[in-house]
Amino acid sequence: MTRKPNILTPSSESLYLAAQNLRLGKLVAFPTETVYGLGGDATNDRAIASIYAAKGRPQFNPLIVHIADKKEAPDLVIWNKSAEKLADTFWPGPLTLVLSRAPDSPIALLASAGLDTIAIRCPDHPIAQQLIEQTQRPLAAPSANASGKLSTTCAQHVQDSLGEDVSLILDGGPCPVGVESTVLDMTSKPPTLLRHGGVTKEQLEAYLGEIQESLHDESAPKSPGMLLSHYAPTIPLRLDAQTASEEEAVLLFGDEEKVKGGGVRLNLSAKGDLTEAAANLFAMLHQLDQEKFKGIAVAPIPQTGLGAAINDRLRRAATK
Repeated sequence: MTRKPNILTPSSESLYLAAQNLRLGKLVAFPTETVYGLGGDATNDRAIASIYAAKGRPQFNPLIVHIADKKEAPDLVIWNKSAEKLADTFWPGPLTLVLSRAPDSPIALLASAGLDTIAIRCPDHPIAQQLIEQTQRPLAAPSANASGKLSTTCAQHVQDSLGEDVSLILDGGPCPVGVESTVLDMTSKPPTLLRHGGVTKEQLEAYLGEIQESLHDESAPKSPGMLLSHYAPTIPLRLDAQTASEEEAVLLFGDEEKVKGGGVRLNLSAKGDLTEAAANLFAMLHQLDQEKFKGIAVAPIPQTGLGAAINDRLRRAATK
């Protein structure tokens, strides 16, 4: 009989057990404000290899390293005033900074796919922060799902996607942001937006001035989420739909009259709230990703604010 991972309610006992497992090189899934992370000791090459194996992840795709507090960053990366300014404003929160590796950084080279940069962030979730603090090590934690598939925003999604490849899952309920962190490369001038996410480009430019974008890299991506085909459901997904057949599921945003037809219809946000839509995105895609449908028809989503992150995930999900 296949062993099922334990889904545990966070408590002092379960957090202690999770931290012990991580120190032993095992994998633990835990909630962040963005999506659930598949955590492993970022200083342990074997643990990092286990993450790649569990996800079926291309080994040239680097992982994000999670820390509990910005004061830990200078030991891992070459810290600078611009990074400090952003951390003071957006950490803890859904912003990942790509910075040059510190000379004595303990982060496993495999975690950064052999690059001389490390992607780092401080999650805004009490369970994530407590787990990192108890483990006393930075945690590499990509989204807790099979590579290229839908990201996980609740504990059951993790179990369904990864099965026995994770030692235990800390169940923190639904993730409030619901899309992955924004990734900003601080090693370029001007800084380069590598992935849209929970912090918008407009928010970053308010602090840094103009930033450039480089959102796709199939050969040697500097951060997760840069592969063109990513976050994909098992059935086809088409964007900017105005009509749908009865054999299609429909993912709506705002006014339901914008898309006619469909076998099943779910609305990311009936009131047209992009924050609510982002939080619902992956959970609703999971609900609609059923073999009985020939595909998922998605209503147009505005390309403003968090809409940029939502559309980025949907475009990648639609790419086969």
